Amino acid sequence: MVMACRVINKRRHMGLQQLSSFAETGRTFLGPVKSSKFIIDEECHESVLISSTVRLLESLDLTSAVGQLLSEAVRAQNNTYRTGTSTLLFLVGAWSSAAEECLHMGVPVSLIVSVMSEGLNSCIEEVVSLEVPVHHVFDHIDNTKTFSGLETFSVSLGPFLQIPSDTGLMQKEHDLKDVAPQPLTIHNLSGRPVKSPQLFRPQAKVEADTNMSQTPQTLKNSLLADTCCRKSVLIHSRHLNRTDNSQQISKPDGFLEQHGAATPQAYRCNDLVELEVGLSHGDDSSMKLVEAAAQLQYQNVRTQQGSCAMPFMFDISRIFTCCLPGLPESFSCVCPGYITVVSTSSTTLIKELQNQPIRVVLIEGDLTENYRHLGFNKSANIKTVLESMKLPQDSSEELWINRVLEILIKFNVNLILAQGNVSEHLIEKCTHSKRLVIGSVNGNVMQAFAEASGAVQVAYITQVDENCVGNGVCVTFWRSIPLDVVDTVDGMAIMLKTEGINLVTVVLTSPVTAHMQSKEDRFWTCASRLCYALKEQKVFLGGGAVEFLCLSHLQILAEQSLSKGNQACSGWLHNTSSWLASSLALYRPTVLQCLANGWHKYLSTLIYNTANYSSEFEASTFIQHHLQNAIDSGSPSSYILSEYSKLNSGIFNSGISNKLGQIPRVYDIVTPKIEAWRRALDLVLLVLQTDSEIITGLVHTEINSQVPEGFLFL
Repeated sequence: MVMACRVINKRRHMGLQQLSSFAETGRTFLGPVKSSKFIIDEECHESVLISSTVRLLESLDLTSAVGQLLSEAVRAQNNTYRTGTSTLLFLVGAWSSAAEECLHMGVPVSLIVSVMSEGLNSCIEEVVSLEVPVHHVFDHIDNTKTFSGLETFSVSLGPFLQIPSDTGLMQKEHDLKDVAPQPLTIHNLSGRPVKSPQLFRPQAKVEADTNMSQTPQTLKNSLLADTCCRKSVLIHSRHLNRTDNSQQISKPDGFLEQHGAATPQAYRCNDLVELEVGLSHGDDSSMKLVEAAAQLQYQNVRTQQGSCAMPFMFDISRIFTCCLPGLPESFSCVCPGYITVVSTSSTTLIKELQNQPIRVVLIEGDLTENYRHLGFNKSANIKTVLESMKLPQDSSEELWINRVLEILIKFNVNLILAQGNVSEHLIEKCTHSKRLVIGSVNGNVMQAFAEASGAVQVAYITQVDENCVGNGVCVTFWRSIPLDVVDTVDGMAIMLKTEGINLVTVVLTSPVTAHMQSKEDRFWTCASRLCYALKEQKVFLGGGAVEFLCLSHLQILAEQSLSKGNQACSGWLHNTSSWLASSLALYRPTVLQCLANGWHKYLSTLIYNTANYSSEFEASTFIQHHLQNAIDSGSPSSYILSEYSKLNSGIFNSGISNKLGQIPRVYDIVTPKIEAWRRALDLVLLVLQTDSEIITGLVHTEINSQVPEGFLFL
């Protein structure tokens, strides 16, 4: 494990400083052009190549309470969405610094919490205007346009972020030669009337839409207020997953600017290929594999459903990866069925079993003598009469193995899939009797084989009867391996298939073993982006556009607070003390400005990481220039949409190919991005309040005095 190095001032809020220190280590992971890191262990001096936030935090020393909270937040984001962790980590650092800055200027902790929560919720409302609707892209497959067939030049990541074509990020790594799917086709939506999200989305529904598919155990910060009798509500939990929908804030009349123009027809996503290119964020090799997997899954589902087809949903729970380090990149492909690695000692067995349908048994636990299901209670009424008659352990296992073989022979079973561990001795015995045993099989794979073969999963092999055995499974070798690389590959890849199985395996290969984990992570990131985009039927305009709108919006709010003063906040907290109301009017612009500075740092780092600017200061100046233009325009969202339409603008497209018609647009997924923002701020505010209570002992009482009856800190 390694430490994140930064001097901690013990006279200040240590928790916020630790968050900033941890977040600083992941700055290079922000944006599509990522710089890998070598993490060196101080004790054994071993090093590992890191290219993602999750792998970075796994290698850092996070034994402190703050480190554990940060790790929990990042893991929750990654386990739920598999994307957005770099954004989360960076904003944790930026907003920790913002909270520290507010404290140094004397802002009460309760106001920092309430105004920052209100500011983020306001931003989430505002960015709805940059949503792009996505509907029914799989409905009518009548076009042969595919992602793999697109000619790649350079990617325009929106007006505020571009990747030059000479970065090497857009190289075509390989063609999917080993799988020959029918070309993915597109459905043009130009003739389908779709209401603008700005015109038909109810205000209360905005927040509900951004909290789809959320996980249990919530940390939540929200401030509800209006000109009448709304009371401030602030709820915290020590857990960082979200279960319920955050409530929408309400603002005084005329206090916030109205939403900008609705997303025009030109910014609807018209086809699946455009969506895939926009969500690839420059990682075209991974997205090609995702495209092929979606194509195979679509064909499988349509074949099974026939004419009574339901709307297709891309299901990544039925997609699996098989990593084979040591093979060339060109071996990466997508195949129907289940591909896994077995010992080379099974080669003869596979040759005998292939080209014939075999029967299968599915074991949902371990396949060992001593395995007992969860909740099993050993009987207390059994007593040993003769201790000397007790059988040796090896004899006991032999008896069990013989019993297992009798069952397999009785029902003519040649394939056993177990979800847990398998006895090594049993594997050897089964191999000699021409029976293949595979352990550690994913539960979704087991379910897919159960559905396709008719097998019934059982907890113990002794429960097997004729009705539990599946039929029609085929076993074969995945493909032949060239002789020049066969010695570098551990094990042997085999394929298991049966008619009608809804299962797709993505084979990932790399000659460099250290790159294998990174390649798998990148594939799942692309797959998750496409899955959530299709599930939510909407995406954001990407390339920093959403974050830039948040920055512009908060800047306008801060300026309005300064100019309107107490008048703007006269009805903001109707039932609070006059002290709190006056303090809010005094400090609100400061807190909003600090929150906006976090977005400014985010955008500056994002643009600097693309290598288009020589320093973060130059990137910051670029952002400041457009920020002022957006504010002067009176409607930042309209300004952003306008800049997206100016493809001939040299300001936004410097260094980009002149073949403007072939520059793809970039998209971001909605809910994972917003949840990354929420988790980042939730964590910062939790640490802020914990630090303050430890230091002063008064914060808990001070804040809870503002919370209406019926709401508690958890």
